[in-house]
Amino acid sequence: MAEPLIRRHPLQKLSSPSRGISALVHLTGLASFLWSFKYMHENPNMANQAYGWHFQYLTVIGLTLSTLTFLVALLADITLSRRLFLIKNLLSVCSAPMEVLISVLYWGLRVIDERLVLPDWAVIPLHADISFHAIPSIVMLIDLLYLSPPWTITIFPSLGLSGSIAFGYWFWVERCFQHNGWYPYPIFEQLPTPGRIALFSMSAAVMALSTATLKWLYGRINGFGVPIPAQSSPGHIKRKDGL
Repeated sequence: MAEPLIRRHPLQKLSSPSRGISALVHLTGLASFLWSFKYMHENPNMANQAYGWHFQYLTVIGLTLSTLTFLVALLADITLSRRLFLIKNLLSVCSAPMEVLISVLYWGLRVIDERLVLPDWAVIPLHADISFHAIPSIVMLIDLLYLSPPWTITIFPSLGLSGSIAFGYWFWVERCFQHNGWYPYPIFEQLPTPGRIALFSMSAAVMALSTATLKWLYGRINGFGVPIPAQSSPGHIKRKDGL
């Protein structure tokens, strides 16, 4: 019975790393991510020649991190390396909530007004839109819920991580604006500086909330584990017949 526990966490649904379903999921996700980069290369726009290239976009930053996460995951599947599997899980704590944040913000703002997230010169067909803004969060969720052990990150570290990412991205966007004279997302143009600060603060909160929600969802699907109270403790052993 010890071997299955060594291969995977008791709450983990499917074996991973493995050369079966786990490798198939990671290979499929990685192929989709690489196709998105290929699309950017073959369909150039203003961002291709701009300072910061497409890395001005949070979507592309998230896509890059997801690509790295799934590349490490696939290497772990091929080699059955527990160390690479651990690295993948550490990366996932950042990449999965970020992809959920990107999907929520992008599709939420697009429903309100697509001009908030798509400039007039940007043309993106539906299949590419889904590849950039939906598939990454979907495959990251599959990896988390079925191929990963439960996260141990708590609310304050997740707030620190999401806050660092959000405000790091804000400074990067402002630097790109100084060189290019335009923001990657039109909503940044429409907000004054205090409004952008509020937007990035809200994004950090949403990402931290998505981390907590993903932990809860994992527990609802896989179980939260059953804590077993200690039956005895060192130094508190009663001998038979009082000896």
